[in-house]
Amino acid sequence: MGNSLKAVVALVPSSKCQKYLVEELEEMPVDRMVDLSGCQLRRLPLHVCSFRELVKLYLSDNNLHHLPAELEQLQNLQILALDFNNFKALPSAVCALKQLCILYLGNNKLCSLPSELRLLRNLRTLWVESNCLQSLPEVVCELRLLKTLHAGSNALRSLPGRLRQLRELRSIWLSGNLLVDFPPVLLDMPLLEVIDVDRNSIRFFPSLAHLPALKLVIYDHNPCRNAPKVAKGVRRVGRWSEESPEPRKRSGAVIEIAPHERPSPPPATKPEPE
Repeated sequence: MGNSLKAVVALVPSSKCQKYLVEELEEMPVDRMVDLSGCQLRRLPLHVCSFRELVKLYLSDNNLHHLPAELEQLQNLQILALDFNNFKALPSAVCALKQLCILYLGNNKLCSLPSELRLLRNLRTLWVESNCLQSLPEVVCELRLLKTLHAGSNALRSLPGRLRQLRELRSIWLSGNLLVDFPPVLLDMPLLEVIDVDRNSIRFFPSLAHLPALKLVIYDHNPCRNAPKVAKGVRRVGRWSEESPEPRKRSGAVIEIAPHERPSPPPATKPEPE
């Protein structure tokens, strides 16, 4: 039932959608998943909170701005998608879901995250892209098992030094922020595999060659005059990367590589975030 629920709901007029769900969702879906994405919901049907064994709950692309306290009953929930809604603050009930591994909060109106977020000790993936964050909330630095952080399209100008405490962090996505300098804390995180700083305002890149786990650096669309140096085998996506060599310097002047000197493989494309 869980897999086909969204398709069934799509046949119901939006004005009656929520009433229909409350009446029809009487049993726990066999796959322990409920997908109510794109249903124009303004509130979560309380009946969903009675499914104590629910593992996945998708509420993306609705008109939600709060969640009921009864959500705390879903103590087996591992994936919660709240992206593309109207949340200005993270509902406190979310921070009580201690088995959460993946939390999608992108494309809301969040300016901060509550300190109670630290209670999500099992969180591995956090999406907060396309919000109103002017700084990365310090509480993120307390999510010790976090492996993937998506914080693109905010208004970040720097990263907190405490981020180095996240020893499990493997990929960080910061595209579309206001970074003027490459975040120095990332230079102290040797286990990082992916760094995305595309579409910022970074003018100079330090060497990243000392990061042994690094596999991919995305630094395109920055006003930089150099490419980040990386170890052999690390893929760079950006100006003067493998497909477009860095300009040669002669007596302090920058000499652009002539077109006929450039190798001919097709330009790199930015991969989809994990």
